[in-house]
Amino acid sequence: MLLARRFICQGGHQFTKMADAVQSSTPRRPGVGIGVLVTDSTQPGCVLLGKRKSLVGKGAYQLPGGHLEFGETWEQCAQREVMEEAGIQLKNIHYVSVVNSIKLEENYHYVTIIMQGEVDRAFTSEPVNMEPEKNEGWMWRLWEDFPPEEQLFLPLANLRQQGFQLFGNRGKDLM
Repeated sequence: MLLARRFICQGGHQFTKMADAVQSSTPRRPGVGIGVLVTDSTQPGCVLLGKRKSLVGKGAYQLPGGHLEFGETWEQCAQREVMEEAGIQLKNIHYVSVVNSIKLEENYHYVTIIMQGEVDRAFTSEPVNMEPEKNEGWMWRLWEDFPPEEQLFLPLANLRQQGFQLFGNRGKDLM
């Protein structure tokens, strides 16, 4: 029995070493995220913005969004993330752009798919801050009166740098 325990301990230790070696030799890959431009017929020309509390991008303005889950469509992810973060049901969800955001000094590299969805007033009214530990709160902000780019979370800043016009060129990718 002692011999079997020793083998299990040694084998487990070797397995851990092997897993560490594989992990350290695996190339790093960017994350894949979804950012959602939430619009509302009662807030013409506006999108929903929050202010980040997370370590990466703390204090920057952000869109609702998050990680794309395995097996999830972009539309499903957009709906799920907006519901989880702001308690809003969306309709007419569609793709509008993609950004490749890299900030090596912050160990940040994400490909962010930008979607747009309208508030479905049949289900929800106003946004609610569902994740107060991650976000200061939600506000409607005129697209043409956004905070300066240096105050935007990197994917949103990249979208603005592309010259993307939400209310002028729907569905057009300006890469």
